[in-house]
Amino acid sequence: MGKLFSITGALLFFLACGGSADPAKHFSIQLENKAIQQNQQVGVALKNKKDIEFSDLHYYIDGKELPVENGKLTLDLPTLGNKTLVAKFKIEEKTVEVEKEMRLLAASAPEVYTYEIVNSYPHDTGAYTQGLEFHNGILYESTGKRGNSSVRKIDFETGEILQRINMDATIFGEGITIMDDKLYQLTWQSGMGFVYDISNLEKIKNFVYGKSREGWGLCNDGDKIFKSDGTEKIWFLDPETLEEQGYIETATNKSIFNMANELEYVNGKIYANVYQKESMMIIDATSGAIEGVINFGGLKNKVNKGPEWDEGNSVLNGVAYHPERETFFVTGKNWDKLFEVKIRKKD
Repeated sequence: MGKLFSITGALLFFLACGGSADPAKHFSIQLENKAIQQNQQVGVALKNKKDIEFSDLHYYIDGKELPVENGKLTLDLPTLGNKTLVAKFKIEEKTVEVEKEMRLLAASAPEVYTYEIVNSYPHDTGAYTQGLEFHNGILYESTGKRGNSSVRKIDFETGEILQRINMDATIFGEGITIMDDKLYQLTWQSGMGFVYDISNLEKIKNFVYGKSREGWGLCNDGDKIFKSDGTEKIWFLDPETLEEQGYIETATNKSIFNMANELEYVNGKIYANVYQKESMMIIDATSGAIEGVINFGGLKNKVNKGPEWDEGNSVLNGVAYHPERETFFVTGKNWDKLFEVKIRKKD
């Protein structure tokens, strides 16, 4: 008799779901819109095509349950970007899940910043700059292009190259960061990076990428390394294993943005060159919100165009913060000048 009731119950459940073994296909999540700002309330409903009886409805994103009040969700989440909203509910004690893709954007528009030039210094026009970083007063620079990629120690005031390590001609060098007396460097499309001893630039080891697409920029907060890859994602790397341990996605209040290139970390913010643009983003390193945009318009006009100049590629790239001077140093690919600047809000 027990088996008969079990079979009958399963049959009734099957028929109630329209003959489908998957009841989820009869439900869908409806939102007021798919692009929603952080902490915003948005109307939500579970569409039930077959009027199937269900109970115990809850909504989740990234494993966190979202509160629902008067049919509205509050999107109080720590990170932005592409998200999957999950509705979990029960039919006949069976848990059913339905998903909907959406975008969570920043709560407010980025503030606009400009720059003030403090000093300018000579810069090697043969350097296709991909990364800049200060360590103990010395400027470290990585350069790109196959056959011309290198890592350098530089006297920033004179432009003198104190040490230079040339890379294999097949390698296209990318961003660098320095942490715990090690220099980490990316390559563009080779799927691997390198770790060097900061004292002599001798290579310690290679590492390979995980799910990240390419190698663009690097920075660190003293605990973890941040890596841009040409998409909207900025990845977290373990400094010992170099394994990817998650990511944030960069977003404004209007859209998800995917052009973060060279990176620098300062006081909880990531300063990121915008690929092929005369601008830089200020990104919250926890949420991915683009909180500011620095307009570097006019800086390129102060550079003399040398023999290596390529109008399409000699763009702003490279940012390093000097903690003692509390200024930023910026340059571009094949520029003849390195600029020391202060960043301030635009009037």
